[in-house]
Amino acid sequence: MDDMSSFEERCRNAARLIDGHSSIMAFTGAGISTESGVSDFRSPGGVWERYRMVTYQEFIADRDARKGYWRMKSELFRELSNAKPNAAHIALAALERIGKLKCLVTQNIDGLHQDAGSSPGLVIELHGTNREAVCLSCSKRWPIGVVNSILEEVDFEPLCDECNGFIKPATVSFGQAMPEEEMVKAFRCAQESEVLIMIGSSLQVEPAASIPRFAAENGSKMIYVNRTETASDHLADILFRESAGKVMSRVLELLND
Repeated sequence: MDDMSSFEERCRNAARLIDGHSSIMAFTGAGISTESGVSDFRSPGGVWERYRMVTYQEFIADRDARKGYWRMKSELFRELSNAKPNAAHIALAALERIGKLKCLVTQNIDGLHQDAGSSPGLVIELHGTNREAVCLSCSKRWPIGVVNSILEEVDFEPLCDECNGFIKPATVSFGQAMPEEEMVKAFRCAQESEVLIMIGSSLQVEPAASIPRFAAENGSKMIYVNRTETASDHLADILFRESAGKVMSRVLELLND
C-alpha cells in the first residue's frame, strides 16, 4: 500500500497508473454522493437513524412496514431531487470520454453518475435505482416522481393500477435477492480490470464489497479514495483520505496535462 505521502505525489502516482493502463474500473459507494448533499445511510443523522430498517420480507407481509418504508422513501426522494453531480462524478464521466473508464459499478441508487454524463450502458447499479418504482406482481414500472406525488393521497400504500400489486422503489432491499445480471457483469469487469478506483464505500455490504477484493486477487492495481478506513485498505496501491471531488479533479487535471 502506498504510504500517506504528499497529496500531490499521490495524485501524480494515480494519474500515472491510470495513464499506463487501458482498462480502468470504478467502484463507488455512498461517500461519493455525500459531496452532492445525499446523506450516507449509515452516518449520524442518516435515514436509518430516523427510520426503522424494513426488510423485503416485512415489506411484503406487513402493511405498517410498507407504509413506514414509503414515508422514508418520500423523505429520501426530496433529498435526491435536489442533488447534483459533484466533481468526482464529473471526473469519472470524463475518464470514460477519454477512453480510460470501461466499467462503473455503483452501490448507489441516486442516478448521479448518469446525470454527470456517464453512459447508462457503462453504469452497473448493483442496488437498483431510486428513480423508478416497480410493481412486485406484474413488473409494471413508473418514474418515482409519479408514485411519490400520490403517496399522501393513498396513505403511503401505493398499489398497481393494472393488477393491484404492491409498488416498491426499484431498489434492492435487505433480504431481497441481488440482481443476477448486474452481479455477473460486475465480477466480469473486476476480473478484466487493470486498475480499480474505489470511491466512497465502507466495503461492508456483501456481496458487493467482495468485488474490489476480487479485482485485486486477479491482479488489478487499486486506488482507494475514502474518508474512513476499510477492512481492505491493505489492498490499496494508492490511498486517499481527502475528498473524492478534490482527488479526482486533480487526477483528471494531471491526465489532461
